[in-house]
Amino acid sequence: QVQLEESGGGLVQAGGSLRLSCAASGRTFSRYIIGWFRQAPRPERDFVASISRSGGNPVYADSVKGRFTISRDNAKNKVYLHMNSLKPEDTGIYYCAAAYVWSQYNDWGQGTQVTVSS
Repeated sequence: QVQLEESGGGLVQAGGSLRLSCAASGRTFSRYIIGWFRQAPRPERDFVASISRSGGNPVYADSVKGRFTISRDNAKNKVYLHMNSLKPEDTGIYYCAAAYVWSQYNDWGQGTQVTVSS
């Protein structure tokens, strides 16, 4: 099990940028695949991006390709989501989550709010 805490959300104008951080506790952080998800007004959480244990093989949702970049620093137990060219439809609560097995995200943070104004 790993504990996760997101930070870096806020209010930004369309076209702006934000960097979200996901800080993890525990000595086994590097064993987990980390993903970012977004929850807009509807209840479902949509996949945004994920990164492998070593930091390679990033995967992105089509809606954010070319605008968002996911990265990780295992020495600091952190994962980042760099968001550029933000759009109003990027608004939502952003969660990071950890998966020990591919796509099985069992550990979640509390989320950080991102609001993009038009």
